[in-house]
Amino acid sequence: MNQISAALANEIAKRLELAISAGKEAGRLTLRYFQQDNFEVERKSDASPVTIADRSAEQLLRDRIAAAFPSDNVLGEELGTSSGSSGFTWILDPIDGTKSFISGVPLYGTLVGIEHEGRALAGLVFMPGLDEGVFASAGQGTWHFRGDIEPRRCRVSTKARLADGLFVTSQVDSFTKRGAEAAFEALQTAASITRTWGDCYGYLLVATGRAEVMVDPLMNVWDAAAVQPIVEEAGGTFTDWQGNPTIQAGEGVATNGLVLEEALSITRRAPRLTTRAIQ
Repeated sequence: MNQISAALANEIAKRLELAISAGKEAGRLTLRYFQQDNFEVERKSDASPVTIADRSAEQLLRDRIAAAFPSDNVLGEELGTSSGSSGFTWILDPIDGTKSFISGVPLYGTLVGIEHEGRALAGLVFMPGLDEGVFASAGQGTWHFRGDIEPRRCRVSTKARLADGLFVTSQVDSFTKRGAEAAFEALQTAASITRTWGDCYGYLLVATGRAEVMVDPLMNVWDAAAVQPIVEEAGGTFTDWQGNPTIQAGEGVATNGLVLEEALSITRRAPRLTTRAIQ
């Protein structure tokens, strides 16, 4: 990532500290509902699911942010946008992987991204069902934690070929939705192992060296904002399907860097994304 000033680094550090504490608190709130029958699943306008757990967790995050940084912008998946004047934007996904959550599968996470003047500079991914997560900020590396064990710096893998690596994605039919079935088949053929341990967990796997490439055909900014700095600070790459490092493209490719060109040689051949959809 590009170098930042000491003053900006200090502001990011203060916000990352809150992101970690509030993100863990919000994630643990979702456990009140996880694998329980005390909530109803609603469908949003695009037919994607949402629950009281999503909305309650996002409200908690917004309350903590408003109390500590009232001049910051906030963009959340469930509760929209609130404006500020500081130049900082918090980008929130209280439950990334709601389909896993409502199915009782622990591969869902709470995402908190911190953007400054258009650059995603810090992020947290917390998997409450696993009590595991990663966080990062510009120039400070990526740190992996489990339970109460002291966080440890983590790095992407050193495998140089997809033929030796693990390819993960969120949902196979997302490739079909954008007419990119051939890209999925090519990635699956190229990789040693393919699994749909996707959503934010797939990016956590790349950042901690357990997967070589994670590909999303369709995603939103709140799916991407936290994971870009996490993957990059771990030594990897987060780009769109053309290789541009952005969280705004509606798609994503995260790699260990060594298999980037091999993965892009496949995704670049796919039809360009013309419409964005919420998974």
